[in-house]
Amino acid sequence: MTNYKKYISKMISDAIQVDENEVVTFIETPKDKDNGDLAFPCFRLAKILKKSPQEIAIDIKEKIDFDKKIIDKVEIINGYINFYINKLNKTKELFQDIEKNSEYGKSDLGKGKNIVIDYSAPNIAKPFHIGHLKTTVIGGALYNIYKYLGYNVIGINYLGDYGTQFGKLIEGYKRWGTEYDLNENPIDKLADIYKRINILCKEDENVLETCRENFRLLEQKDEYSVKLWQKFKDLSIKEFKKIYDLLGSKFDSWEGESQAASKTEEVIEILEKTGKLVESEGAKIIDLSDKGIDTPCIICKSNGSTIYATRDLAAILDRSRRYDFDKCIYVTSYEQKLHFKQIFEVAKLLGIDEKYTNGLEHVEYGMVRLPSGKMSTREGNFVKIEDLLNETITEAEKIITDKNPNLENKEDVAKKVGIGAVIFNNLATSRVKDEVFDIREMLNFQGETGPYIQYTYVRTKSVLDKLGYLPNIEEINIENLLDKYSQNIIDIISNFQDTLIQVISKSEPSILAKYLIDLSKAYSIFYNENKIINENKDIQNARMYLNYITGNVLKKGAELLGIKMPDKM
Repeated sequence: MTNYKKYISKMISDAIQVDENEVVTFIETPKDKDNGDLAFPCFRLAKILKKSPQEIAIDIKEKIDFDKKIIDKVEIINGYINFYINKLNKTKELFQDIEKNSEYGKSDLGKGKNIVIDYSAPNIAKPFHIGHLKTTVIGGALYNIYKYLGYNVIGINYLGDYGTQFGKLIEGYKRWGTEYDLNENPIDKLADIYKRINILCKEDENVLETCRENFRLLEQKDEYSVKLWQKFKDLSIKEFKKIYDLLGSKFDSWEGESQAASKTEEVIEILEKTGKLVESEGAKIIDLSDKGIDTPCIICKSNGSTIYATRDLAAILDRSRRYDFDKCIYVTSYEQKLHFKQIFEVAKLLGIDEKYTNGLEHVEYGMVRLPSGKMSTREGNFVKIEDLLNETITEAEKIITDKNPNLENKEDVAKKVGIGAVIFNNLATSRVKDEVFDIREMLNFQGETGPYIQYTYVRTKSVLDKLGYLPNIEEINIENLLDKYSQNIIDIISNFQDTLIQVISKSEPSILAKYLIDLSKAYSIFYNENKIINENKDIQNARMYLNYITGNVLKKGAELLGIKMPDKM
């Protein structure tokens, strides 16, 4: 299919001798279709060419030579050059492209490139609460989209299975373990132990010091400590997998911090050789003030224990060797912004190729908050993902029963709608935006929600089921789809692959979420304004085919976000 932005930028570049790659970044999509399909603002060239935008626009229009089969007409309005794409040709090209590609929008853009995505990463022995939901679904969406665009993707669930917290948990278990039966609801019980020991640590500094000593023993492979730690880990992973099964999450690696911990000695040795690792108040640090980072990166604590940063550096070293990555993405909250600034800078001292340090990226996201405020596992103020998903599925089933009491497979549909609502809610807005969780809002079938997209898809399926056939491409008279309602859908579908590319270029799944809302809205208007089941077979066939491809793109787009589509609702 013609890349219209590229076609236009080439014409403009040839006309005024400005780099084509720069020109293409200037091209806009007008909000009002009366102003064309694409527009080039000449204001940005005024200083370079020392002419008014209007003069530049006239000059460019006189010099460009466009193919009428591709561009219908070109107009100048207030310093903008507006391009009107040939609707007939665009629709024809789109349909041919869809017929040729069973997986429309798929690409080999990333062929030969390795992308590591580190996401989800819950802490073992702690409840999998909604604070971990955003990283899980954002990381999952990026994983799916990178893969669809031809990249070799490695999804890593870097479990929080190391650190002082386990020294605390071991101490708590030593004191109160006999009070708890871990055969049922083990994570809740371990969380309770953790909460109790935290309270005690706040009251007694000696207890906190004992916990630190427990972790040091764990690092030294003390048999009793390792045995307890392994027990906590096995119980946790078993519980986590129940959540991942509900969310449809999959990972290529479950290697957590403990694996990286075994490689920290090499990191320390390398850093010591650089002369940058210095002692400060008993600890070993890297001073980053010359890099504009006022807080030093601690590599070893005063008691000799490594910390989270050391293990992350060891993981970078290991991943560069094992995966030869072009990009290594970390999906965590914006609260860890400083941490990643520090380790990305220190990673440059590890002696690895610049390709790897340049490929490190922190994809930060905003916090998920309860109406009562921020969550904390230490304080016991959190909502477990499993409870949230079950509650949302239950609420979805109530709504579905009310709307369609005789629906078959109601439980399965409710599961897809409830979980889809939760996933979409976490992807619908800019990832850095904080979010207050509201089940009623995200299950609104009329709002910009997951259920709205699912309902729109079901509507496309219903039309196909009523007619019982799908016309062949040869039977489609494209001239029956030149009205504004049909063309609005065609314009949006034409941008599907470009939308996916924008998602990975900005690490922003909300771009695809918004795209699916826009397509759903465009279809709803088309459905209401254009009678699909029509006395005129020619018109019916054309509209049926458009209905069919709309459903396919909605389904594929939702699947890339991790959402399953029901066939009926």
